Amino acid sequence: MNEFNEYVREALSAAGDIVIKSMMGGYLVYFNGKLIGDICGNELFLKRTPASDRLLTDSELRYPYEGSKTLMHIFDRFEDTDLIGKLLEGMYAELPEKKAKKAK
Repeated sequence: MNEFNEYVREALSAAGDIVIKSMMGGYLVYFNGKLIGDICGNELFLKRTPASDRLLTDSELRYPYEGSKTLMHIFDRFEDTDLIGKLLEGMYAELPEKKAKKAK
């Protein structure tokens, strides 16, 4: 894991359990078991939910990688622990539960 990923994990982990997994040239970011965003090219992209749209009105919306169909918020306010807590709690409540894997 690179330095930026570790920085993101440390900054967000004050709000809860952060896991970063390598996936197709980028990284997926999970908060308390739910996928909240991606890390691509040393930038953190967060999913759009009512909470992230409300709390990140000044953030840039961009596609995380070429071919992506999902606009996401670019997040760079890693020192704002109050914002991070409100943001992740709100997103967690709004994102769907992880789908159970089907037995083979």
